[in-house]
Amino acid sequence: MAVKDNLIQEKSFQFSLAVISLFKELQKEHEYIISKQILRSATSIGANIEEAIGGQSKKDFLSKISISLKEARETHYWLRLLSESELTEIDVSALKKDILEIVNILSAIVKTTRANLK
Repeated sequence: MAVKDNLIQEKSFQFSLAVISLFKELQKEHEYIISKQILRSATSIGANIEEAIGGQSKKDFLSKISISLKEARETHYWLRLLSESELTEIDVSALKKDILEIVNILSAIVKTTRANLK
């Protein structure tokens, strides 16, 4: 399956690229702590999706997708904190919208996969 055919795989990859750009801008502003947290959790989403796709079983798939969902929720937290703390003037509203969409997609995948395992 080509990457473009897998919506969540492509969305998480594009989101990671956007967060890498944000990270670079935050580093220029000497914001090192939250920027690193966001970078780690955001890029982990796609990495775990990739692992899930290559999973050895449906349980393995569910485990990795669940980790992606946790990382997505963590990323949302860091983006909210960055936005509301006024540490930067950078507008992260588009990233917050994107991460909520990713959370919703991953939540649906987890729910469907759990139902199919029963």
